[in-house]
Amino acid sequence: MTAHLPGPPAPYTPPVNPSSGASRGAGAAEPLAIAVLKSTLGPVHVAAGPDGIHGLELRTTSEAFAASVARRTGRPTQRIADADPATRALVGRLEVELAEHLAGRGHGFSVPVVLDGVGDWDRRVLEGVRTIPHGATASYGEVARWIGSPGAARAVGGAVGRNPVGLLIPCHRVIAGDGTLGGYGGSWFGSRTELLALKRTLLAVEGVVVPGR
Repeated sequence: MTAHLPGPPAPYTPPVNPSSGASRGAGAAEPLAIAVLKSTLGPVHVAAGPDGIHGLELRTTSEAFAASVARRTGRPTQRIADADPATRALVGRLEVELAEHLAGRGHGFSVPVVLDGVGDWDRRVLEGVRTIPHGATASYGEVARWIGSPGAARAVGGAVGRNPVGLLIPCHRVIAGDGTLGGYGGSWFGSRTELLALKRTLLAVEGVVVPGR
């Protein structure tokens, strides 16, 4: 069953740190830890620091993910084994929450998200997307209206496709205006058919069924 929202819902976790490439400050040179978590959907690539999760991708390689994170954030990367205890604990918490979510037992993530190196427009869109609760969907046009930019559905779709923290900011809950899936995965590896199948699976985990097309 599809739960479609008539208007902007109340915000929910995860909290988003407003850090950006222009204002990271003295801690900018600290490396981000790269981890690869096992999941029922395959490897989940994560970039993390003690302040939160800076990146999460499903369909990628370790090399491509690390390069993308470094390019976007301007920070070096390191292995999770070399990270500080706070970062390792945060990634461990994410791993538990991710397993619970994909098993259909979770209803959100508590780990903080840091939108490092994300532009103002994308940040506005992602803040809107993160308010879509578990088990619900919203169209690109609805998100555009929520953030005060009616008619900008296509631009919203572009920002959703650039989401650096998939799942944690739930871009899989944004669908086309006609109720079909729309797109998914941005630059992730895989054909359109494969990426839409992944989106359908993520929605099904939350009890949402979307017509195919």
